[in-house]
Amino acid sequence: MEHYNYLQALLKPLFVYDAEGTRSNAELMALGGALDSVCTGADKLAEECVIPCAADYGLEAYEEILPEKPVSRTLQARRNAVMALLQIDETSFTASALNAALSGCGIAARVEESGQWYTVTVTFPGTRGVPPDIDALKKRIEAILPCHLNIQYSYVFLTWAELETAFPDWNALESGPETWDALQSWDV
Repeated sequence: MEHYNYLQALLKPLFVYDAEGTRSNAELMALGGALDSVCTGADKLAEECVIPCAADYGLEAYEEILPEKPVSRTLQARRNAVMALLQIDETSFTASALNAALSGCGIAARVEESGQWYTVTVTFPGTRGVPPDIDALKKRIEAILPCHLNIQYSYVFLTWAELETAFPDWNALESGPETWDALQSWDV
């Protein structure tokens, strides 16, 4: 009965309500209870309207209006993804803003300027070779990046120097990966 106590303290100097009287006390309790129930709903609504605090229907409503639904498992990751996607506007064409949007959506990719007009290069740090779900990643990346940009995808493969270090002779290579694709994405 937070509001009951508040009303009681507020009205005490006016000597209108007798705090010990049953009639006045019952009226204050009824008003305080009603205010408590209204404020509980209002507090929940206010919490759900602010993304860093949203945890239920507010966060789902934000995700519903976004063109690309974030794929995040934890509550904090979902909040970060929504905030990153909502930051994209007509001035969000810098590499750092685009990288923040991608990482906020849980996409392990990096955007860099390529040196050509309206062209960016997307790399996948920490991934050797072509990521296994590249088609889905491309679809999500192209939905997030501005549509006027030409996107070049760049992949990191095993170099000859790394190959010679990892496999000093044919026997070591024979015991390594069984296919060419597996060898290209071999993590040394």
